[in-house]
Amino acid sequence: MKSEKLKDCRAVVIDYRLFLSLLFAVYCLLSAVFPAYALDVKREALPNGLTLLVVEKRNLPVVMVTVGIKAGTLMEPEEKAGLSNLTAELLTEGTRNRTSAQISEEIEFVGASLDSSGGDDYITVALSVLKKDIELGFSILSDIIVNPNFPETELNRKKALIKGSIKAQEEEPGAVASKAFKKAIFGNHPYGRPVEGAVETLDALTREDIVSFHSRYYVPNDSVMAVVGDISSDEVKSLMAKYFDRWKPQKLDSPQSRVATTLPHSPEPLKGRKVIKINRDLTQANIIMGHLGIKRDNPDYYAVSIANYILGSGGFASRLMQNIRDEKGLAYDVHSFFTTNKEKGAFQVGVQTKNESANAVVAEILKEIKRIREEPISDTELQDARAYLTGSFPLRIDTSRKIADFLVAVEYYGLGLDYIDKYKDYINAVTKDDVLRVAKKYLDPERFALIIVADQEKASLKY
Repeated sequence: MKSEKLKDCRAVVIDYRLFLSLLFAVYCLLSAVFPAYALDVKREALPNGLTLLVVEKRNLPVVMVTVGIKAGTLMEPEEKAGLSNLTAELLTEGTRNRTSAQISEEIEFVGASLDSSGGDDYITVALSVLKKDIELGFSILSDIIVNPNFPETELNRKKALIKGSIKAQEEEPGAVASKAFKKAIFGNHPYGRPVEGAVETLDALTREDIVSFHSRYYVPNDSVMAVVGDISSDEVKSLMAKYFDRWKPQKLDSPQSRVATTLPHSPEPLKGRKVIKINRDLTQANIIMGHLGIKRDNPDYYAVSIANYILGSGGFASRLMQNIRDEKGLAYDVHSFFTTNKEKGAFQVGVQTKNESANAVVAEILKEIKRIREEPISDTELQDARAYLTGSFPLRIDTSRKIADFLVAVEYYGLGLDYIDKYKDYINAVTKDDVLRVAKKYLDPERFALIIVADQEKASLKY
C-alpha cells in the first residue's frame, strides 16, 4: 500500500512538472512571438511637480490609474506606527464633498473600483474605470487624494477593523514568525514593524496626527501617477488640469531632515546568530531564517535574482526543493526570496515541517546556502534560470493594471523607462562567476536570524 501511494505521489509530481514545462514553453513562445516588453510610455513632469506616465492601449474601453505617494511607513515615527497605513486606508472614507457611502455608491454604480493601501516605501491609490465614466473617475480620485476629511466615526471604525486583523494574525503561526523575523533583522527601523502598526500605537493615533501626516506628505511633487488604457496623454493632462488643479506643490523636507525625524538608523547587519523560539501547540514547525538583503537599485539585483532562483525561488527546480522535499521528504514546500525596497530589504528562507524534523531542515538549508557560496553553478542551472526569469517577465506586465502598478515602482526606484526593454539583457549578462560572487557577498550561513514557531519540546532545536 505504501509503495502504491509513493508511486501515485511520484506520478503527480511528474505530471505537475510536465504541466509546468508545457506552461513555461507557452510563456517562452508568447514572449518570442509578441513583443510584450515594448511599451510606449509617455513621461512628463506636470507644473505641480507630479510625474505622469501614460501608456495608450486602445484594445479595451477601460482606464487604469495608479498613484504612488511617498508617504509609506518610512515617513512615520516609531511611536506612531500604523499612521501611514491608517491615513491611506481612510482616503476613501469621506471627503469635504462626499461621504464614505456616497463614494462607494458612485463608484459601484458605474462598475468601477477605487482602492487605497499603505506600504513600506510608498502608499498607492488605484482606480479602474470604463472610458465613458473617466470624468467621474477622476473627479472622485482627485477628491479622495486632495480633500479627505478623515471623519472621527470612520477613523474609529477603521481602527477597530485593523486592530481586529492584528489580533487575528497573532493566532496565525506564519504571521507570528514573519513579524518576529522582521523585528529581528530590522530592529527599530520602520521595515521592522508591521505596516498596519500595533494595537497600542493605533489607540494613540488622533485625527490631528492623520491630518498633519496627509498635509505634509501627500504632495504632487513627491508622487507618481501611471495611467494605462483607452486614453491619450493629452486627454489625461486635460483631466489633471480640470480635477487636480487644487493639488499644489509644497516644499519638501530635505533627505537629512527626513532621516532625522523618521528613521532612527539604517538597519545594521546581524553580528551573529539570533535564534528566537516561540512555543505553540502545533504539529508543524514554522521556520523563517535569513538576514538583511539588498536595495532595489543595487546593480547586483539581477545576479542575485538568478542565485536566488537556483537556491530557493525556482519552485521544483530549486536546490532547496530538490533536497528538502524530493530527496529527504522533510517538507511539502520550501522557498527563498529577497524583498527589495528603497532601503536594504531582507533575504529569507521559509518552510513548514514536522516539529521533530526542524533540526534536519535547518541543517539542509544551511548546507545549500554554503554550497551555492562555494561551488560554481552548472551551465544548465544558469541557462534554466535565465530562461525562466526572462520568459516569465512579460507576465508581470500582461494587464493594464499590472502595467500601471509596475510603472509606478519603476519610477519610484529610479530604474529608468528603458528597464522593460533592458531587463532581458540584464539577466542574460549574468555569468556563473557573477552568481558565485553575489552568493558569497549577500548570503551568510553564520550571521542570520532563525525564527521557529513550534512545539519547542518536540522540536528540541539545537541552534
